[in-house]
Amino acid sequence: MRNSFVLGSAVITVVALLLGATPGICQTPAGTAAKAGGTGGVRQAETDEYTRYELLAPESASFKIRYEVTATAPGATVYYNPIRKGSVASDEAVYDAMTGEPLKFEVVSGEEARKDPLMAGEDTGSDFIRVHLARPVPADGQGRMVIVKTYKDAKSYFREGETIVFQRSLGIRRNRVVLPAGYELVECNVPSQVLPEADGRIGISFLNAGPGEALLVLKAKPGVQTGAAAAPRALASKRSWEAPSQGETERERLSERAHQDRDIVYFLQQPETHAFSLYHDYTESRPGVNRYLNVVREGSTASNPSAYILDTGEKLEPRMLTGAEMAAEKITAEADDAVKPTTQVVLIPFPAVKKGQSIRLRIAETYTAPVSYGLDGDELVFDRSLGRPRNAVVLPDGWYLLASAIPATVRQLPDGRIRLDFWNGRPDEVNVLIKAKRRVTANTPAQ
Repeated sequence: MRNSFVLGSAVITVVALLLGATPGICQTPAGTAAKAGGTGGVRQAETDEYTRYELLAPESASFKIRYEVTATAPGATVYYNPIRKGSVASDEAVYDAMTGEPLKFEVVSGEEARKDPLMAGEDTGSDFIRVHLARPVPADGQGRMVIVKTYKDAKSYFREGETIVFQRSLGIRRNRVVLPAGYELVECNVPSQVLPEADGRIGISFLNAGPGEALLVLKAKPGVQTGAAAAPRALASKRSWEAPSQGETERERLSERAHQDRDIVYFLQQPETHAFSLYHDYTESRPGVNRYLNVVREGSTASNPSAYILDTGEKLEPRMLTGAEMAAEKITAEADDAVKPTTQVVLIPFPAVKKGQSIRLRIAETYTAPVSYGLDGDELVFDRSLGRPRNAVVLPDGWYLLASAIPATVRQLPDGRIRLDFWNGRPDEVNVLIKAKRRVTANTPAQ
């Protein structure tokens, strides 16, 4: 569970600085800032993209695309999705991710798109699907949508004898490709999860943390069972006998990591405080679910919780409970054995999710965790297991990175702080260990 910037002005300012935005205009989540320009200095920006490619009959050279994307430019009422050059698009449809309702759209030329201040300065050589959003993007929120279309592209999807080949550069960071029925995967050049569809078709899923496009090459051959015989058995709750503490369940291990749209950003305060603020973005789509429970791990204390619905900007009212208070109110967590009477729990209520709909939350808290964060001599040490697919840690002002045990991308924010991003495409935690030292300034000369 994590921190939102609906806390107070201090946390809003922190997140705004992280995103390179003006305090109070924190509409974009981690790593995605609205571009300068256009009306009011805002141009089109997006985040949380995920693409599903469903390969159709090989002789068609066609594949169906389901593209999930979130518009983040505050106040925007439209979103432009480019039609890739070399591909012929058909069967387009667009839906609001929150309500599931269809959205109005039209195909426009690049010249027409460029007239919109949102697209000022963009390379608009291709045509675009112009989507009319269900509601203006809230100042501190998002506009989520699902764009469905079919592409015909013989250069990307073709035969080599009995082998079918899907060869395409993918700029979106989270992807899944589903083979046609009756085909088995025989080659994949990008490290990926291989996960079956409910009907037995083979899916290839990956999260690309690299700096460029993924030059994906998939090859498949016929020989796979089809029909009822192809359907995989239901996933079990049994745990690995070999992993420490029995590990995760089979169901958890064989879930699609790239589609788990959960990310968290930690903002380390000065290490003497042992404290860090954080925010966590989370999408709930299970019908009937009307709350989120954050069971605070042992060794940490949570404070100042806040939350709101990113789709609308509606603020929510978190509650702080203990395990004993939960039991008295007959509130159960998904993992009851993890909730001791003294365990701290943050409960965030929200309107119950309806079938075919979803909501996306931004949850914020401040944690104090002496066992995870503090000083070792003159060195800052942050030692914590991070379980989300996308995790980021921002060092406090005045510190430089000395060591990171887990590979990360690193960049300096406009205010001088260092940010590390840990993208984990595996269905497990990463045990992050970060060390830092104070920068030398005019008042603190090097020893």
